[in-house]
Parts: sequence; structure tokens; C-alpha cells
Amino acid sequence: MKISIAYYLIFSITIFASFQADEYKALNNEIELCRIINAYRKSLNLPEIPLSNKLTKVAKIHCKDLYDNFVRGSSDCNEHSWSDKGIWTPVCYTPDHKQALGMWNKPKEIANYLSNGYEIEHNHSPKDDLCNPMCALNGWKNSAGHNSVITNQGKWKAINFKAMGVGIYKGYACVWFGELEDK
Repeated sequence: MKISIAYYLIFSITIFASFQADEYKALNNEIELCRIINAYRKSLNLPEIPLSNKLTKVAKIHCKDLYDNFVRGSSDCNEHSWSDKGIWTPVCYTPDHKQALGMWNKPKEIANYLSNGYEIEHNHSPKDDLCNPMCALNGWKNSAGHNSVITNQGKWKAINFKAMGVGIYKGYACVWFGELEDK
């Protein structure tokens, strides 16, 4: 038992070593992405969504996990997946969305955000290129599925997003939307 606890702690420290407590707060490029998403929503007469520290923490951790551990094309898992290299439950998110709940639970699991979270993700190839806010937003606007999340269309129409978390790390951008205010 002592070995497994020590192993768990070493793994946890390794994954989160590059994140200091204040690194979970949104950086300038992440604040800019939040701003332009809200400007896009406003242009469609939709309400702005406040930035959430808890959802930003999840977004930042997921971007880093994707960069460090995701290998495109190595399995049926897509970029909404989570590796087995952290203190979270791994998820292999497949195109059939059968593992959606595992992904939606990440804000509860990682940041004690007491509602589901819904993620959109953007990546660059090669992944070491820096992701910029406008490139990410344009990618999402040109994807019917992602655009419907941002603009509350289709199956997202009945959901009232009250929080948004934004993470950008090297070639990845993740935005999480939630139905609960994060004060």
C-alpha cells in the first residue's frame, strides 16, 4: 500500500510540477480568447459568459496533458480524451461519444466545479506551433459541432452557460463551458 501511495504522489507531482498555483489563472492570450468568444456571442445577441477560475484550471491542465501525452492516430481516442498520467480518471473519448460523461465529469474531478463541463478543443500541426486565440476561434466557427456549442445551437440551445474556462498551451487551446456560476 505504501508503494502505491508514493507512486501516486510522484506521478501527481510530475504532472503538476509545471503549474504553480497562480498558473491556473488565465494568461493574456487566454483572456483574449475568452474576450473574442464573448464578442462573437454578442454579435449573435447571445449573453457573454464569465471567465471561471475552476474551468480555466481544467482547460489548462487538459491542454498540457494533450501536449505531453496525446498521440494523434495511435488509437480511436480523440483529443477530448485524458491520459492515465495524472490524478484524474483516464478517458478514451471515441467519435461515438459513448464516453462523454467521463469527459464532462473532469471539472468536478479536477477543480471541484459542481456541474458538468463541456469542452471544445483546437490543435495545431505540428503541435509545437503556438496556438493563438483568433486561429482557435476561426477553427471552431468553421466546425458545425464546435460552433453550435459556442453559440448554443442545436442540442446546446436549452443549456445556459454561466461559466467559461480557457487554456492555451503550445499547440492546443481548450475551452470549457459550464452551467454553474464560478464566483
